[in-house]
Amino acid sequence: MNSTKSSHFLIWIQSFWQLIVPLLLTKLSKDAWVPRNLLFAFPLFTCILLTRFPFPYSFAFYVLLCSVVLKWLIWCLFRFLGFIWKLFSVLVASLSTLFYVILQFLYTLLNHASDSWTYIILVKVFSSARINMRIRFSQILYWPIFLQDNSMRSQSSVEYAEKAALLKHSMWSSLAVDVLLGNFIGLALLYHAESACILVLKFSSDITNELLRSGCVWLMGVPAGFKLNTELAGVLGMISLTAIQIWSTIWIFLGFHFLYVIRGLAISGIIFGLTIPAALIIDLIALVTLHVSTLHWLISLLYSTQIQALAALWRLFRGRKWNPLRQRLDSYDYTVKQHIVGSLLFTPLLLLLPTTSVFYIFFTIMNTTISLICILIEVTISVIHATPYIKVFLWLVRPRRFPSGIWFEIKSVWSQGLDSCEDMDSPVANMQSKKDRTEEKPSVVVSFLHSNFLTVGQIILPHYTKVLSGKPRTLVATAAYGVLTGRRIPSTIGTDLPTFPWMIIPCKEFWRLCYDSILECYRT
Repeated sequence: MNSTKSSHFLIWIQSFWQLIVPLLLTKLSKDAWVPRNLLFAFPLFTCILLTRFPFPYSFAFYVLLCSVVLKWLIWCLFRFLGFIWKLFSVLVASLSTLFYVILQFLYTLLNHASDSWTYIILVKVFSSARINMRIRFSQILYWPIFLQDNSMRSQSSVEYAEKAALLKHSMWSSLAVDVLLGNFIGLALLYHAESACILVLKFSSDITNELLRSGCVWLMGVPAGFKLNTELAGVLGMISLTAIQIWSTIWIFLGFHFLYVIRGLAISGIIFGLTIPAALIIDLIALVTLHVSTLHWLISLLYSTQIQALAALWRLFRGRKWNPLRQRLDSYDYTVKQHIVGSLLFTPLLLLLPTTSVFYIFFTIMNTTISLICILIEVTISVIHATPYIKVFLWLVRPRRFPSGIWFEIKSVWSQGLDSCEDMDSPVANMQSKKDRTEEKPSVVVSFLHSNFLTVGQIILPHYTKVLSGKPRTLVATAAYGVLTGRRIPSTIGTDLPTFPWMIIPCKEFWRLCYDSILECYRT
């Protein structure tokens, strides 16, 4: 009797278990809601039943059971990964909010000090570093917004969604490449800081002694056999040598602390990327060559004044006068005294012009060389910002994502009056003969469809053109006009770097924005 009851009990459990297993499997396969306690207790209860009551199940039942257990393990793994990702989101959002608070504090402090003369001088001296630091800090502040770009237009338009995704990944790839280059060069510079310091100090000493001082002394004599005005050449040479000596003395005292400057550049490159120390190098070059820029400005002022005076006196001899209202030359009757005074002034100005021109050419060459070095560094910074690294990577992996057109390759032409097809080795050469033979007979053309793809240059060049936007031509024209007339030569090219407005939102909202952005990455 007991054995009969036991057998009926086992049959009832087996039937119930064979019923509940497919039900749970169906719910899990459809991602339906299953009670959490049931999911946790189900594998344990299954193992107990299998060990206590070895039912004679079929093979399909055991496969079904193993699939349910595997799905339960996968579900637990995803729950664990979700928990870890939430912890990571909290950590990153907290660190970003801390950095955001520090940046907002510095921004508020600088806004309060914007009226002081110290702030104005620092902004003028470190203008390139200020622009690039603002770009880098804006990129760091705007990263959650770029990650959370889920506008309705991107969901409705595939083309816009692809452009938005490329823009988002371009910002991250540009920032990553910049930081990697900064770490690579910064670590090398930090490791060889003393050697770099000695090399820079020796180079500056050689430039000062072998080039500037020797050049000024050479111009005070008979340069290249030209006979100059001794008195004017002596005055200009002594002024130049005095300025060079004063700056060299200041540079000797500052040279003891130059090692800390190099280490600061290396650390800034490791933390913020290569563009920040490169911009700081531009400002430092302009600062350490201030004596050359000042001497060039003074001699340019003297040279341009002489040129304008000679042009005005030449108009006096021709009986012409410049009309500033109508921007043209009008006729004018000068008196005899004006002609005599003009003649007395014209002669010494014309004879002193070669002496002034020699010094002007020397310092113009020096200042133009310094400006070209700064412009090359600025163009390098713009290239680092403008290069679409994600597009280049996609082109290397899948060049078919950048089509540029299609074309047909004609292989053969089959006519109904012919028994066989004829190969077209050179379709352009044989087109006329084929036209004559198939003019009255219908024919079938066999061709292959091919696709053209963009090259790396065609992908990168539009981004560089957008950043530069005709600036080199304007720079060359402005520099040539400035050299001929003694006007100021631009020391920067003024590229169009990506800029963002400064973000000012509450700290809690920024933390929530960062947290939601990282969670959105996990969900997608």
